[in-house]
Amino acid sequence: MKTKWKPIAMQGRRQIVDYILKKFGEIAVKNFILEIRDTIRLLKNNPYMSPIDPLFDDRSKTYRSILINKRSKMVYYIEDDTIQIAGFWDCRRDPEAAAKDVK
Repeated sequence: MKTKWKPIAMQGRRQIVDYILKKFGEIAVKNFILEIRDTIRLLKNNPYMSPIDPLFDDRSKTYRSILINKRSKMVYYIEDDTIQIAGFWDCRRDPEAAAKDVK
């Protein structure tokens, strides 16, 4: 199974990485990136492991979400043999506002 990042998800990831770098340094960023990679590796082996996210019930695609850690969430959907990463944000953000960016 492949993964593909949507631009809005890459932007969200970049914002979090920039924040972590500024507040906690390079080692924290490396650990965060490893957490993302580990999560994606798990999803590639079992893409349906995450629950369907109720924030996206009104959408035509079936969106799922998974926590990267206590503070970061990744939203994705499965299309053919690809995990489409559609959103990535800080969980302290208003979830409904963040969900509006996901397409």
